[in-house]
Amino acid sequence: MGKTADLTAVQKAIIDTLKQKECCIKAPQWEVCGKEKCGRKRCTTRRGDRTLRNSVEKDRFQTLGNLRKQWTESGVETSRATVYRRVQEMGYRCRIPQVKPLLNQKQRQKRLTWATEKQHWTVAQWSKVLFSDESKFCMSFGNQGARVWRKTGEREMPKCLKSSVKYPQSVMVWGAMSAAHDLAPAHSAKTTGKWFTDHGITVLNWPANSPDLNPIENLWDIVKRKLRDARPNTLDELKAAIEASWASITPQQCHRLIASMPRRIEAVISAKGFPTKY
Repeated sequence: MGKTADLTAVQKAIIDTLKQKECCIKAPQWEVCGKEKCGRKRCTTRRGDRTLRNSVEKDRFQTLGNLRKQWTESGVETSRATVYRRVQEMGYRCRIPQVKPLLNQKQRQKRLTWATEKQHWTVAQWSKVLFSDESKFCMSFGNQGARVWRKTGEREMPKCLKSSVKYPQSVMVWGAMSAAHDLAPAHSAKTTGKWFTDHGITVLNWPANSPDLNPIENLWDIVKRKLRDARPNTLDELKAAIEASWASITPQQCHRLIASMPRRIEAVISAKGFPTKY
């Protein structure tokens, strides 16, 4: 038995259990090692990890290089690979940020007030509303830009969002829909006012920069997904493809989107006026 002969029955039982689990331990007079490697000693401390976490929380759009630089300045010498591992261990993943409209405090408050006023509207009431908006269609998609560090469930967190501002470019198209599947033909945004006047439609008050409160935005996404296979080469081909995709929208799709309005209202109230997942 060697040195293990002087051990108690309890100690022998512990050693047998550790052997079965293939663990690695060290005792004053003996050593038991399994098949797996013991691994290197962790090169960072809990205090250092807290410093790194604080840096990420302060600015979610920092690069690994910047995080490593801040960590080094705080007295922690390590590699980019170690920084990446620690950030991953903390639950962060490098993702393309959601792009949401920039909302100031006044706009957020107006959104919250508007949502609170409409909180008890039913789907039947929303079905009487004609939802309209314009959308920009491009010949190709540009660079997706910077990435953001975020955890699971933080997709819509304000500090993880990338703000956007509308600048009319390329082809701007206007359209409208209702639960009755009254799809107004998609056409130039310049004729929007005339179309409302010709059809005797009263325009409702709506909070600014709030695409998440207009289900037609999701309809535009459907149209754009249909256009991925079309790949138009000219603006005329693009316009024709848009009209064809718009005409293929089904009544069921419109019903599902408008039925989501009560959930959208609740989401805005829960987010206290900040952008939501819609």
